[in-house]
Amino acid sequence: MMSNSVSRKAQRRRHVASAALLCASMLACVPPALAQEVSQAEKLLFQSNHLRNLTGPQALRYRYVHKEKDGAGFSDAVQVDVGARNSDGGIAVTAKFLSGERQVALPPLSSAEGNPALLGFLERDIAEMKRLTGGSTNYFRKRIRIALAEAASVEPVSLAYDGRQVQGRKIAIQPYLNDPMREKMQKYVGKNYVFLLSDEIPGAVYELKSTVPGEPKASAAQVEETMTLAGASGGP
Repeated sequence: MMSNSVSRKAQRRRHVASAALLCASMLACVPPALAQEVSQAEKLLFQSNHLRNLTGPQALRYRYVHKEKDGAGFSDAVQVDVGARNSDGGIAVTAKFLSGERQVALPPLSSAEGNPALLGFLERDIAEMKRLTGGSTNYFRKRIRIALAEAASVEPVSLAYDGRQVQGRKIAIQPYLNDPMREKMQKYVGKNYVFLLSDEIPGAVYELKSTVPGEPKASAAQVEETMTLAGASGGP
C-alpha cells in the first residue's frame, strides 16, 4: 500500500511538473526587470484558473482554421477533455491539438488550472515561426512574453456564445513591431495576436488568432490562424 501511495504521488508530481513546464516555456527567457512584475495580460493568460467554472466532466471543442492569401489552408479541430474534480479541487485534463502531422503533443495533466488549448496554440505558432524564419524557439517565446509584459492592450468586449452575449476581455499584442532584430523578420514585423477570454464560457478561452498582414494596400492577410470555441458537451 505504501509503495502504491508513493507511486501515485510521484505520478501526480510529474503531471503537475508538466503543466508548470508548459507555462514556464512562455514565462522564461526574459530580462530580470520584466520577471519582477506580472502584467494584467500575463495574469489573464497564464495565471488564471480557466477551468474554475466547470462543474463536471466536459469535452471542449475548438474549430481551428488556417488561411493563406494564395488560397492554401486547412481546417482541423482541437479537443480538451476535462474530467471530474479531485478531492483536493484539482481537475484532470487531456487534450488533442490538431491531427496527423500537424498534431501538437500536449501531456495529460492530473491537476490543471490553465486551458491547454491556449498553450497548444502558442507552441504551434512558435514552432511555425522557427520553421519559417530559422529563429530559435526561445527567441519567439521571449518576444511574446515581452510584448505581453510591456505593450499588450487589454479591453472589455462582448462576445456571442451559445445564443447569448457574454462579457470578456480582449488582449492584443504585436511582438515584433519594436524588436531590435526586426530587419531580420521582414514580412513578420507586423504580425499580431488577439486573445479573447471570458469567465462566462466553459474553459474561459473563446478565440485565439494570429495574423500576418498583407502589403499596405492588400485587402487580405498573408496568413491567418484562428482557433474558436465551437461548443462543450458532457464527457464520458
